[in-house]
Amino acid sequence: MSLYKQLLIGICLFTLIIFCGSFYVTLESSREQYHNQLSAHAQDSATALGLSLTANIDDPVMTELMVNSIFDSGYFYRIRVIDINTGKPLIERQNMPQGASVPAWFVRLVRLNPGQGEATVMRGWTQAARVEVISHPMFALNRLWDSLIASFMLLSACSVICVFGAMLMLRRSLRPLNYIVEQAMAISRREFLNLPARPRTPELRRVVEATNMMVTQLKALFSEQASRTEKLRQEAYNDSLTGLHNRRAFDIQLQSRLSDEEHPAGHLILLRVQDLIGLNQRLGGAKTDRLLIAVADILNQLQRRFFHNEGFLARVRGGEFAIIAPTILPQEMENLVATLSTQLKALHETGMSDVTPVAHFSQLAFSVGDTASAVLLQADQALAMAETEMSFFADIQATQETENDDDHHRWHTRLETVLHNNAFELFSQPVYQCNNKNIILHQKILARIKTEEGELIPAGRFMPWIHRLALSRRMDIVMLKQTLKAMENSTQPFALSISGESVADETSMNNLLQPLKNARHLSGRLTLELDENELPDPEQVNLLVQKLNALGCRLGIQHFGGRFHLIGNLPQWGLAWIKVDGGYIRHIDQEEDKKLFIEAIYWATRQINLPLIAERVETEGELAVLEQIGLYGAMGRYFSDASTLTK
Repeated sequence: MSLYKQLLIGICLFTLIIFCGSFYVTLESSREQYHNQLSAHAQDSATALGLSLTANIDDPVMTELMVNSIFDSGYFYRIRVIDINTGKPLIERQNMPQGASVPAWFVRLVRLNPGQGEATVMRGWTQAARVEVISHPMFALNRLWDSLIASFMLLSACSVICVFGAMLMLRRSLRPLNYIVEQAMAISRREFLNLPARPRTPELRRVVEATNMMVTQLKALFSEQASRTEKLRQEAYNDSLTGLHNRRAFDIQLQSRLSDEEHPAGHLILLRVQDLIGLNQRLGGAKTDRLLIAVADILNQLQRRFFHNEGFLARVRGGEFAIIAPTILPQEMENLVATLSTQLKALHETGMSDVTPVAHFSQLAFSVGDTASAVLLQADQALAMAETEMSFFADIQATQETENDDDHHRWHTRLETVLHNNAFELFSQPVYQCNNKNIILHQKILARIKTEEGELIPAGRFMPWIHRLALSRRMDIVMLKQTLKAMENSTQPFALSISGESVADETSMNNLLQPLKNARHLSGRLTLELDENELPDPEQVNLLVQKLNALGCRLGIQHFGGRFHLIGNLPQWGLAWIKVDGGYIRHIDQEEDKKLFIEAIYWATRQINLPLIAERVETEGELAVLEQIGLYGAMGRYFSDASTLTK
């Protein structure tokens, strides 16, 4: 039972005792008072009648007249005049009490005895008779009943007012305790809240101040750990001059793209600044650095414009830059080449470089299963060909031939059919607890589509077309409906990826969550996952988390690692988990820098009790390192390949 209820019950019991005590004292006092009044009334009447009869005791008519006048003028039960010598009544008047307008139980409870009075009638110096008077209690009972009713109403009103006043006072006084509970619950959700108002009660004020201090220290500790980890990531994977990713991060990302069939095929774009050594000698190191920074800015803008932040830009060495981009259509590549050529010419015209072209540029298509060394070798050969021929752009795979699967109309028709018929093939891959391979934490939902010939196409092949045809929102809704339907036949938790477009604004968010509102009994077992690169602004993520929590659902982040600065927002989001990108897991048992980076992420997230899950674990050595670090869960081919979920 809560402290508020205990105190309120105690106050109510105390008020009840005071009420009952006051009522009892009032009843007893009034009863005694009315009893005395009845006795005094009877005695006064007996005395007055005795004096009146002294002169007329021998006249029976006059005696009866006086007794009748006294009896009829007051509230009397009985009046008797008794001869002292014989003991017989000379005259007697008696009237049975009429029913008072009070309950019978009250009469029995009060037991108000009628007052009695006696007086002696003298005949000269001798006693002739004795007068006995018994008062009628009806009048006193009515007055006592009315008095007690008024007292009861007054005490009841005072008691109710006191109880309500106590409730308000307790709510106000104990409100800081509710805030402290909210703070503790927020910490369990990886949020840090401070109580701005200080209670007036000294004891509670000290408790609130101590709690705020603890929350502030925890937040500072987490921020410090996150800052250190971000600094470590920048030192390990960022280029200090341009701020882009470095060669190490590029190798990790390229290897991840080539080994994960869930990633789409793409293109590798290489750009090399011409005659970098000569520029250093002729223009000086400072001007050359400014040129490299300008080239990096140009590539950053192109990456955002043409690839919508889906590309990966790095400075691999010296004056050489690389972009890992999604699949590019020929027309898109032509536009990119033209834009890049124009902007690089502007650098020469402004005097930032004294050679033309300022840089050479090549592109190469790759697909899942290619080796990183082979892809880099072919791209480098294309770049060398451009340098030899002194041309700006080289594409050794330039061709107008396209496969039928790449035909725009064919893909549009195929995807429209799948979306209209809710016909995605659902696969699932289990996520295991790191230190116990027998415990499945949840099932990760993966999508495939089936061609007319019965071939299953993985997400890596059709997702670029989903994005290009602006079908991401529709796909997320269809996938969510199919997943909820599949959950009806299972008791396991599930995780489903959604795109950033589906949560970019409140309207899209409400459309996405509508199937969850219609299946609240399942939402508690479902976690939606957003790719690190598709997260909206922090306010939008907060809104999404609030809407999901209202439905009993959770939010997780997948493919985490490239934008570590986001970790500062993690406490306020209250995420279900973070899944580390498989590129940082591959060969972690052989590459110390990856191990140090994962350890840094682990210690940062451990401060807020946020589970960390590794993606694409493929060897026992990788799993052993992850278990040693302390990660919560892992998934990948080492445990199990994806299996069919829908039949």
